[in-house]
Amino acid sequence: MESSEVSSSSSPSSSPVASLSFWDFIIMLVLRPVLAIGFVISLISLGWLLAWKLVLVHVPLVQEICGLKKKPVKSKPPIGRLSKFYSSINAQNSAS
Repeated sequence: MESSEVSSSSSPSSSPVASLSFWDFIIMLVLRPVLAIGFVISLISLGWLLAWKLVLVHVPLVQEICGLKKKPVKSKPPIGRLSKFYSSINAQNSAS
């Protein structure tokens, strides 16, 4: 009697792997990892978006790298004899 009980409990039909259908294998081997990877990527993307909107946009180095804030171009003030001479000539040409 014991031998029949042992053989029936170790039969392949009672093991959990054999009781899974084809669709269960597809869900377990393909769909669950894809959903898990998608969930992790969405969490990382959401975290990056929040960090960008709340913190990174206000950092001057990040603004300069991403081209968000243009540096104002400062022209040199006219100092010296030649620059004053040429600016006066330009003013006379534009007036006439």
